[in-house]
Amino acid sequence: MYGFNTVSLDQKGRLAIPAKYRAHLLANNETQVVVTKDPQYPSLKIYPGSQWKKISLKLESLQTLDPIVRNLQWTILGNASVNDFDVNGRMLILIPSDLRSYAEIEDQKKISLIGMGNKFEIWNINNWEMRQTGSSLSTEILDVVLPESIKSMSF
Repeated sequence: MYGFNTVSLDQKGRLAIPAKYRAHLLANNETQVVVTKDPQYPSLKIYPGSQWKKISLKLESLQTLDPIVRNLQWTILGNASVNDFDVNGRMLILIPSDLRSYAEIEDQKKISLIGMGNKFEIWNINNWEMRQTGSSLSTEILDVVLPESIKSMSF
């Protein structure tokens, strides 16, 4: 599941998974996705259910006394929205209003959906274009020193 896509958000804040990804999700018996905040950028992550189980278990098992780890847990686990979908339908995913606001897509009709292999990212089109040209965003967080327990994890 790779590549850049421009997709539409409907009036209810839903997007349909593009057809080129549906076959992969179907073949892997995915009937659920989880949408959550990206801890570094004003964007969202969408994880297929099986991938989410791996990530959430790793995050849950980390030491919660470390404030950086705890903040990541709050950001990723605490903002997770589980979506069931019809595998034979359009695979509509509802993005809650607070997550749309975080990703700066609340007033957008078109958004960027980027296939990143085992997950998707959702971006405001303008923010995605700025990152692609090397521009920084005022809301990105790049200066966090990650604990060793987090460095090997892939979000």
